[in-house]
Amino acid sequence: MIRVELPGHLRTLAHVEGAVLLKLDGDVTQRALLDALEARYPVLRGTIRDRASGRRRPFVRFFACETDLSHELPDAPLPPAVATGAEPFLVVGAMAGG
Repeated sequence: MIRVELPGHLRTLAHVEGAVLLKLDGDVTQRALLDALEARYPVLRGTIRDRASGRRRPFVRFFACETDLSHELPDAPLPPAVATGAEPFLVVGAMAGG
């Protein structure tokens, strides 16, 4: 099972507490993980990725295994530790301000 950690506002929106556990068949990629997340929690569609383009929203970042995966290709394999559930896939709201 893959563990996905969402920021508080998305957990509230999806009515979940703690990590989301997802089972993926086939390749474990960002696209596959986010497709499964949005299929299970349709209310999240358009909050993490743009509905039309499928691109990551500007103020959302992805991390796993202490690495920023935000600019990785959507179909690149996620780290093996994420695929096995040893490490979570983190969806983080970026901070901005002035």
